[in-house]
Amino acid sequence: MPFLLAPGPRRKPSAPPLTPPPSRSGGESGPSPHRSAFRPDIEGLRAVAVLAVLAFHAEIPGLAGGFIGVGVFFVISGYLITGLLVREAISTGRIQLGDFFSRRARRLLPSAAVVLAAVAVAGAWLTVPLRRTDLEYDVLSAALSLANWRFVSQRTDYLAAGHDQSPLLHFWSLAVEEQFYLFWAPLLAVVVLCAARAVRRGRAVRSVVALVTGALVLGSFALSLHWTEDSVSLAYLGTPSRVWQFGVGALLALLPWHLLRGPRTLRLLCGWGGAAAIGWCVVAYDASTPYPGYAALVPTLATAAVILAAIPGRGERNVQGPYGVGRLLAGRAPRAVGRLSYTLYLWHWPVLVLAEARLGALGWPARTALTLAAVLPALATMRWVEQPLRRSRTVSELPRRGLAVGVSAIVLPVALALVVGTATLHLMGPATPVDVKGLPPGAVSGPSLLARAAGASPGDGPVVPNPAQARKDFPPDRDCQVAPEVTRSPECLFGAVDSPDRIVLLGDSHAGQWFSPMLALAAQRGWALQELVKQGCPLPQLAVDSPQLGRAYRECDTWRAGTLDRLRTGPKPRLIVIASLNRYTTDRQLLTAAWEKTLKPLRATGAPIVYIEDTPVPGTDIPACVSGAPDDAAACAFSRAEAVPADPLARRIASGAVPGVRSISVNPVLCPGNGPTCPAVRDRILLYRDDAHLTNVAAVVLAPRLERLLTDSGALPAATAPATPAAPAAPGADGWTELLRDDFDGPAGSRPSPADWQYDLGTCYPGCPAPQWGTGEIETMTDSTDNVRLDGKGALEIVPTREGEQWSSGRIETVRSDFAPPPGGVLRIEASIALPDVTGPKAAGYWPAFWTLGAPLRDGYTGWPGVGELDIMESVNGRDTVFGSMHCGVLEGGPCEEPVGLTSGPQTCASCRTEFHSYAVEVDLGAREVRWYLDGRVYHRVSAGRMDAGTWKRAVDHGVFLILNVAIGGKLPAADGATAGPATEPGHPMRVDQVTVKVKVKGGEGGGGSG
Repeated sequence: MPFLLAPGPRRKPSAPPLTPPPSRSGGESGPSPHRSAFRPDIEGLRAVAVLAVLAFHAEIPGLAGGFIGVGVFFVISGYLITGLLVREAISTGRIQLGDFFSRRARRLLPSAAVVLAAVAVAGAWLTVPLRRTDLEYDVLSAALSLANWRFVSQRTDYLAAGHDQSPLLHFWSLAVEEQFYLFWAPLLAVVVLCAARAVRRGRAVRSVVALVTGALVLGSFALSLHWTEDSVSLAYLGTPSRVWQFGVGALLALLPWHLLRGPRTLRLLCGWGGAAAIGWCVVAYDASTPYPGYAALVPTLATAAVILAAIPGRGERNVQGPYGVGRLLAGRAPRAVGRLSYTLYLWHWPVLVLAEARLGALGWPARTALTLAAVLPALATMRWVEQPLRRSRTVSELPRRGLAVGVSAIVLPVALALVVGTATLHLMGPATPVDVKGLPPGAVSGPSLLARAAGASPGDGPVVPNPAQARKDFPPDRDCQVAPEVTRSPECLFGAVDSPDRIVLLGDSHAGQWFSPMLALAAQRGWALQELVKQGCPLPQLAVDSPQLGRAYRECDTWRAGTLDRLRTGPKPRLIVIASLNRYTTDRQLLTAAWEKTLKPLRATGAPIVYIEDTPVPGTDIPACVSGAPDDAAACAFSRAEAVPADPLARRIASGAVPGVRSISVNPVLCPGNGPTCPAVRDRILLYRDDAHLTNVAAVVLAPRLERLLTDSGALPAATAPATPAAPAAPGADGWTELLRDDFDGPAGSRPSPADWQYDLGTCYPGCPAPQWGTGEIETMTDSTDNVRLDGKGALEIVPTREGEQWSSGRIETVRSDFAPPPGGVLRIEASIALPDVTGPKAAGYWPAFWTLGAPLRDGYTGWPGVGELDIMESVNGRDTVFGSMHCGVLEGGPCEEPVGLTSGPQTCASCRTEFHSYAVEVDLGAREVRWYLDGRVYHRVSAGRMDAGTWKRAVDHGVFLILNVAIGGKLPAADGATAGPATEPGHPMRVDQVTVKVKVKGGEGGGGSG
């Protein structure tokens, strides 16, 4: 902000007004302008400018254009300082730069230093460590008068978006002013030196300086128009695009207005018209106004009109008059605010921002109250810092003393910023990049982000990446996420660049965050990865504005059209992976049409297309929050409803309305369960680098899950890997390929193999999407050998126990969830089981089961029954019957008649409690049916014809995992007429002799009990 001259000394009312020195030859060599008399109306005009800015920052309704107050200050500054310098040049024949910069240093820098020092210290208390680090950099740039360029770099960098407001953001205008006068005063000094021979003739000096100023004004205004069109942040904050506003004020000081005699009516209209135009801009302008650009002409010229209206003409001492706007501006109240304007401007914004950092977002009444409260430190700074130094004879006596004060005012906040910033960086830990090779492996499925033994804790320790690392944890894709102003992506090939096979990663920065896992998947297969990503550019054909460019995002439309054409005319990719922020518009009809315009040419390529659902958008600076709560990451959880809105495209794909496109999602592990919030940290992994994007570390640990989702969807072939016991390379002589066999050999009392089995614990899956396992059971599942153990004779025992009123039991499931029939083939799952040997009232509530669930359920444990459930064997209440069922479709009714399911009904088996019997199910994609077996005899079938194709595919055409458990109580035993009570006897195990899973490529006739 320009606060360049202190107000003149107050004069007693009886004192005569200052008169200009005598002029010669019409005043051509007299000082301009327009004499050195103090202008009280300009002091009042400062009040108008600062109040407009304060109203804008307080967010007072109806005053959204208050930002034009900065331009008002720039014009005032240009007028006063240029007049001062030119009068000095005309009077003395030269410009004393030392005196000029000394006056400015002692007038402006000490007050600014006090504010900067206060912010540096207060920031250490009021802000979180990562935000504190940013703040200390802001202090450094503000103290060195470079704040505007720091904020330009942040606001034009799309990938640096999402950070909180800086409490020193307003220092940009002070930096612009200082930079301008570091250039302007020496330039005028050189011009005066070149015109030395004519220096006694004021007209010559004024004319030369006016010509130079005119050229700068035109050039700067043209640049302002260009930058306003192409980069609004650069136009608004950059010094070159603001020079013309100073120049307009300078031309007021340089042109011979004082030689003119204008009608008083014209002066009145000029002054009041200018004031009205300033007021109109404050009310009519808002964030959508393209500013500065042409819109800045109105407040700039209006300010010039107000100043011009009170410039004395030939023979006049003052022209305020009783009705002029200058008379109003020169009143006591406007002048009091004008005198305080500099320190009030310095203090009000830090008070607002630091208060919100502590209290959270505030409404306009609270912001207005805080702005008014800033008057207190502003008055104190003016009273005890600004005025004493300005009036000190000791300091003003020699220029070097004023300059020394200025240097000290710079050194103090710089030193404080370095001390606080260094301590904060030490507190947060290194900001060096994370070595992704040392990361723990990600889970392929299940509720955990990282792979680990069931029930194991992720352990203690710092989050990875730490907040400082997270802020810079971008994908290592160089410049392939092209900036807003770029209209064409480079080739951006990675991995096996000479391979004819390639994965194309396509979309905006929410697609770019998947670069690392996609590169890993491509490299495993010897393929190339091509990244075609543009920052802030929606992949659906929507017209949007760019916040960085401050206008319609035409470059996005050009890039998108060119990229789709490249894919259409180039080699066919093996896979196209698309992703995009899903909140560019809330108009679903518009979004649907926009997606179809993009997907149509993509489908024409003939390549498989997979859409990765948009990841949660926290909407807050996550690394900054975590830096303030390193041991309480739950404090940084954010609203699920706002972060994970419905994804219209994913829903349409799931409904079959978007042929040729598959959809996958990792959101169930990023935001598990169905609670009101989503976590910022999972398994000690910091998930977000800003307010919207995943850290590269999070993306890397999600790679195994992405691979499984892509392979399960059929879009990506499995990577070639050496054969393992769990996946033999070749089928046996009978045509079956064995995927799993467990004979449960081991010492008595030992646990089942952790390589094959994991425990379900408690009363529900993580996040508790369905309490009491969704069936009303009353037991708590444990991993105790009291409930799950080997008997030492080649059998597994699952034993329900009771302590007081509390039942416990066991539930285990296979680690693998990829048991699936090959295309057109058969999956056979079989177990030899002896049911709990208990019957009658003692068996009331017993519910042993052997069953499967679809693998997609492990991604958050939601989606039942659509993901499919095959109950291979169930029995309740100790009956001498068993049954099998299929669950699919929707929760109520539907093709699978939920919640009962497509059941076989009771099958008599008198010896099933006392002897081992074989229970099996076959999923036969060739015959399009599911078959249930008891001791090799088919007793139940469900064909694909009983449901629509989509329901069938979602139920059976994917991987499954196996479950063995004994439940107590629940809906099914109750429906059978019994429930657990005092007579129910604990301690009767379900025994499992062996479990086998195998597949056959050509199994159109099924296994027929061959297993």
